[in-house]
Amino acid sequence: MTTQGINHLGLTVLDLTNTTEFFTEALGWSLLAKDDSYPRTTVSDGTCRLTLWQADTSKHVISFDRKSNIGLHHVAFEVPTRESLFDLADKIRNWPGVDVEFEPELLSGGPRMHMMCLEPGGIRVEIIWPASQAL
Repeated sequence: MTTQGINHLGLTVLDLTNTTEFFTEALGWSLLAKDDSYPRTTVSDGTCRLTLWQADTSKHVISFDRKSNIGLHHVAFEVPTRESLFDLADKIRNWPGVDVEFEPELLSGGPRMHMMCLEPGGIRVEIIWPASQAL
């Protein structure tokens, strides 16, 4: 084996402050690092680590389109319980700049459940409860 998983995922974001706050305040992640000279932050949920890079908005910025952009389609984060999925949905539903694509629903007939939203900068984020304890 040549690799051992993902060390981190780097995402270019429209507004570094808003997206960092979405991860740290709405999702409850920790801020691990901040570098204003390059502008970036690093956030983590204790298992997954993201580096968020500020897009250069002085240039023409192109919004994400999962059907026409090569690369990231969405990023999915796991929650431990069905209740935590619904609690998180309640918290982010009215979060500034978040667009909920769909509320928690069964995935492939269940019992797994997921929801999909766009974080404040437009990156698709899936929140999934894998229901492993229900299998």
